[in-house]
Amino acid sequence: MALLRIGTDVGGTFTDFVVLNEESGELYGYKRLSTRPPDLGILHGLQELAKLFGFSLAEIKSLLHGSTVATNALLEKRLACTALLTTEGFRDVLEIGRQDRPKIYDWNADRPEPLVPRALRFGVPERLDAQGNILKKLDLESVTRIAEHLREARIESVAVCYLFSYLNPEHERQTGALLRARLQIPVTLSSELLPEYREYERTATTVLNAALRPIIEDYLSRLGTELDKLGMRAELQIMQSNGGLTTARQAGERAAQMLLSGPAAGVAGARYVAKRAGFENVITLDMGGTSTDVSLVREGQIAWKPEGSIAGRPVRLPMVDVQSIGAGGGSIAWLDAGGVLRVGPQSAGANPGPACYGRSELPTVTDAQLVLGRLDPDVPLGGQRLDRARAQAVISEKIARPLKLSLEEAALGILEIADAQMERAIRLMTVERGLDPRDFTLLVFGGAGPLHGASLARRLKIQRVLVPKLSGLLSAFGLLVSEPIQDLVQTFIQPLERLNTSEIDRLFLQLQRKAQKRLHGFDQIEYLRSLDLRYRGQSYELNIELSHQEWAALFHQRHQQLYGYALPERPIEVVNLRLRAIGRRALPDLFGKSERLLAAPARRERSRAICFAEHGWLTSALYHREDLVPESEVRGPALILSSESTALIEPHQWAWVDKSGNLLIEVAPGG
Repeated sequence: MALLRIGTDVGGTFTDFVVLNEESGELYGYKRLSTRPPDLGILHGLQELAKLFGFSLAEIKSLLHGSTVATNALLEKRLACTALLTTEGFRDVLEIGRQDRPKIYDWNADRPEPLVPRALRFGVPERLDAQGNILKKLDLESVTRIAEHLREARIESVAVCYLFSYLNPEHERQTGALLRARLQIPVTLSSELLPEYREYERTATTVLNAALRPIIEDYLSRLGTELDKLGMRAELQIMQSNGGLTTARQAGERAAQMLLSGPAAGVAGARYVAKRAGFENVITLDMGGTSTDVSLVREGQIAWKPEGSIAGRPVRLPMVDVQSIGAGGGSIAWLDAGGVLRVGPQSAGANPGPACYGRSELPTVTDAQLVLGRLDPDVPLGGQRLDRARAQAVISEKIARPLKLSLEEAALGILEIADAQMERAIRLMTVERGLDPRDFTLLVFGGAGPLHGASLARRLKIQRVLVPKLSGLLSAFGLLVSEPIQDLVQTFIQPLERLNTSEIDRLFLQLQRKAQKRLHGFDQIEYLRSLDLRYRGQSYELNIELSHQEWAALFHQRHQQLYGYALPERPIEVVNLRLRAIGRRALPDLFGKSERLLAAPARRERSRAICFAEHGWLTSALYHREDLVPESEVRGPALILSSESTALIEPHQWAWVDKSGNLLIEVAPGG
């Protein structure tokens, strides 16, 4: 009986599957339209996969899942009714927030409403000092009264965040034990989720986790039950925002760590492919049906950050450093009140989808590509056949006629705007951080990414584009090559010059013991230690690996690169200790190292006319990706067709296939 591992990534438009047969090393993929609820698409997809490829669901050893459930719940405000218990006198921290203004010149800008209304925020008599010593004992009778009130109000989840609990969690633990016993509902303690200073961020993250937790736990429980009904006994693992896998139980308890689950899986897959193709520095561009996610892999390592903001809400948890924009294949083109053409962020999604799907009158980026001949109606997109005549009619009526443009000009305008948005996102990740995009390879994936890679590279003067094998399914593939990761943090504010190495060793060992419990069953665990450092008096910090002995010199160097200046004479302060624990396992070598072989012309299938902004309609070669063997060479203009994505090679560009099946597009200087 074969042992199968399946990665499945649920996006706003498509649900992707990649199957790995661990005995033979064989890989195969499948793409289908997403459903509401999303687990329905997974269940139907697994059954369809079993029929297509002739295996039993009982042969599935593990199911690895990347999901947008948490993100969608937050964006659509489908959250659990949540209460907050905090130190008496601090119930309004959640609403007061910080003094920063996201739109500094907009006097009418509103902050998002707090996830917990004031009537459900309770101050509890208790108090610790700044060293974690008890100044006022916890009033358990007060907690008991609050618990009865929460029962009557039918609260679904509770967040507990006491002042300085990251130094001494005892009061939070007592409160959590009482609430769990009396209410039988999820209780999130800040000292367990985020034992880190900064009261507002810790409170906001704890509340967000509590509000998401019943949604995520219900979703994962329902999915597990339905998998059991299908006769599957597979281990269910979930992708976290930090790029590592975790168990379904831990994912439910730490629901806020699923907010970037899907994008993180894509970056993990991109890193794996890039490393084995011989590229250490890549810009990853994941363009799906709903959005585009841009990230970096530098020196073979995924870029991450200790916090982010989603839907205007701070999330102080480690996550892959991703710039997301509302520009995908399904992004809707529309005219604003001034008659200016816009693209996105609204998306047609899977249902009704772009006009060419035959169920809507919505002109989208996908419709524009089809109108310009860059998609082949004879090759279904994720099983969906495309209606070119309908796409032409909708773009003509909605965009071209109101703007007095030709059909081609309107379609090219839609793509120009989408490309400009993605170019801006790439510049935010590189130029604004002191990095030159020309020093990177552009790695494009997602269903729509390979159609835009060539033009983006030209705009940014990037010389090479890497289109991986299974590029339209790379996020699902990334799940198969990811490892379990646990990130832990402990606030430890000390001047760097007075750092007591034996004390930080003791604290790191405590964090390691916690990590070992979470990674139960792994004999080989790699621990990566780091420090958050700042100049004394600053309100932000930079993360420096503990493996470097010259911490101060490295901190000055990174500060100079990121902010344009350094202050070598200013004292440096340690803020947090961070530990990343990785459960190491032997990853399959699914793609060998990239190698340039003797070029041979690829077998050309046929030709079609494709429209380009600077050249008009040009006769372009069509190739099927499956027919491109190592040594194949393709000269533009050309289309590389596949059931999961389509790659475009522009005029004056050429591409070759390495021995791993990756397509590398060479962009001529100034081309």
